[in-house]
Amino acid sequence: MRVLLRCAVFLPLLASAAVGQERPATAAADTGRLPGVEILGRPDVRSRMPGSISILGEQRLLRDRVLSIGEALRKVSGVHVRDEEGVGLRPNIGIRGLNPTRSSKVLLLEDGLPLTIAPYGDNAAYYHPPIERFAGIEVIKGSGQILYGPQTVGGVINYLTPAIPASTTAALRVSGGSQAYGDIRGQIGTSRNGAGFLLDAGRRLSEGARRNTFSTVSDATIKAELPIADDQRVELRTNVYREASQVTYSGLTEAEWAADARQNPFANDRFDVSRFGASVAHAWRASPMHSLRTTAYGYHIDRPWWRQSSNSAQRPNDASDPTCGGMANLRTTCGVEGRLRAYTVLGLESRWSGALMLGAAPLLLDAGVRAHVERQDRRQINGSTPESRSIGAVGNVNSGIVEDNRRTTDAYSAYAQGRVTLGPVLVTPGVRVERIFIGRQNHLPLAAAPGGISGSTSLTEVIPGLGATWSLGTNTTMFAGAHRGFSPPRPEDIISNSTGGVIELLPERSWNYELGLRRDATNGVGVELTAFHMDFENQVVAASIAGGTGAALTNAGRTRHSGLELEAHLAPPTSARWATFSDVALTWVPVAQFTGARFAYVGTAGSDVVGKVYAEQNAAGTRSRQSVTGNRLPYAPELTATLGAGIRHRRGADLRVELVHLGRQFADPLNTTVLVADGQQGVIDAVTLIHAVANLPLPAHAGTLYVSVKNLRNTLYVVDRSRGLLPGMPRQVQVGVRTTF
Repeated sequence: MRVLLRCAVFLPLLASAAVGQERPATAAADTGRLPGVEILGRPDVRSRMPGSISILGEQRLLRDRVLSIGEALRKVSGVHVRDEEGVGLRPNIGIRGLNPTRSSKVLLLEDGLPLTIAPYGDNAAYYHPPIERFAGIEVIKGSGQILYGPQTVGGVINYLTPAIPASTTAALRVSGGSQAYGDIRGQIGTSRNGAGFLLDAGRRLSEGARRNTFSTVSDATIKAELPIADDQRVELRTNVYREASQVTYSGLTEAEWAADARQNPFANDRFDVSRFGASVAHAWRASPMHSLRTTAYGYHIDRPWWRQSSNSAQRPNDASDPTCGGMANLRTTCGVEGRLRAYTVLGLESRWSGALMLGAAPLLLDAGVRAHVERQDRRQINGSTPESRSIGAVGNVNSGIVEDNRRTTDAYSAYAQGRVTLGPVLVTPGVRVERIFIGRQNHLPLAAAPGGISGSTSLTEVIPGLGATWSLGTNTTMFAGAHRGFSPPRPEDIISNSTGGVIELLPERSWNYELGLRRDATNGVGVELTAFHMDFENQVVAASIAGGTGAALTNAGRTRHSGLELEAHLAPPTSARWATFSDVALTWVPVAQFTGARFAYVGTAGSDVVGKVYAEQNAAGTRSRQSVTGNRLPYAPELTATLGAGIRHRRGADLRVELVHLGRQFADPLNTTVLVADGQQGVIDAVTLIHAVANLPLPAHAGTLYVSVKNLRNTLYVVDRSRGLLPGMPRQVQVGVRTTF
């Protein structure tokens, strides 16, 4: 709270300084955008963005009847999404060869505000809203992302909720299908005399990609706007989310996969999420040339996960559960781990958009400050039976509380990005400064500290960026940019749980470069081609490839990523009865590798059977080592592509077929090709999936009837090996109707 109070003192000073500057009449007005909701906004904003951008609009999401966040984001070049449970509840999003695990190297926003459970201290997508909640998706991968930190190594994904309608409007969507799928979502909103509201609510249920998996998700959002003056308004928003899932953490061993690839032995595992969030924003159009938006936001998340295994190498007959007696007793005497998490996030941010004079040239400027605090309360309770859900369980030598941590992160940030026009060139310099305070308290008694132990540290990071765009004619732009990539370390990875001392884990740092050509959609044709290079001084990777018990992060040192992206949308206007349309999203990453003297140490010391990546001087113990220099990074397919084509009748009916290609991937830094019994190493073979969707307008403007088939050929394929083998979703058939009133 101390951080918020200090920031609150500073914000009025920023506002008064901003209003005191007059924007010259020669500068292009930016009156259509209030920063913090839409990043890209209008076409003129997109054309001057210093880097690669993508927008998935509401009409395309509805036309393609996307069923998960992963399916939607595969339509964006540069983005690779690894499935997990099958319905997109915990997407694993990677950008340009970065490891997609838990989307930790991507900044996720909702209407410009932080989305993940702890953006600084635990940037993992254990909570993610359903795709049905959103009316659009924006993706930024260039230097423009430094405005939205702290994560700037990969890219920014901003989900847009439906806007408050200008008049009374209601909509209803109902669908059902295979895998016990059912979804209902409704909206109602109105505006009058500048004030308005929108209620959006839904409920979705579905089986997953394996047996003994099922999820129920309910969420509701209320948005309201209230004008308080001709040039000011207040925006209110609140959201409630509930998830109750029967879903496990562990994948399958090789033997289990061969016997039945869709089995899930851990039928008693449960995962629940509850989230309540709210924000209030004050938007002030101080003049036609200046705007100031100040937003206070906060949310609380509870996330208990009761599970019998952390990965396919940790089975219920290991040392942590000695009374179990093996998999045969999985549903009787085998114990359970309760991973109980609670997160509270509060923030205050003020952002100004306007212009200053820089000599004779105007400097268009976005600048702001933010204070952000996070509190994580993390407990683990071990119970003696698969249905134990409290610390009172007996019969297991490890029953009771085995972890009780509080982890804190207080962060101040300031940022600015300007735009200076020099003839046909628009130069965009920018900088972000992060000051982060990290703390960890272990409340469990230790031999050396009966009252527990605590530790803290801090770091400051300056994150510069520079971009430029060249206008090559109407709607055609060449762009180039460079920016510093930065990702802060988590409290548990930088502060020891047993001593409170600081561990030598560096922040993640890189230099990211882009060069591209963009043609905004005119006459139904839009194209963007981008070359990129990412040079990591230090990429942080999982110390244990399993990511299970004892897993931490480690400095992997230098890595390099280079490649090309192509995104195109073709829908030429025509007066013919039938018209064709197509779209392409292609990513080629020929280079995603460890560089320098890098080694993986293989052995049985500690919890990591394979996969710790060290510099040569960090070798320890008796484990053998193998060089990984030049090896490909895990979960970085060389080629991914989504190719879609369709035909549309001038009265609105359409049919579309989509091919999704996911290239070959390695599951570990050794690039192992020989299968290992636990299923956590080896190759994930390439696969091509086929989707199809048809939309048919109903008579008298009653709405649209649609049918979709995902994974048309019912292909069985592997999506993940990090905790054992996981299958992709089988064929899904859905039928639904959407209508507006």
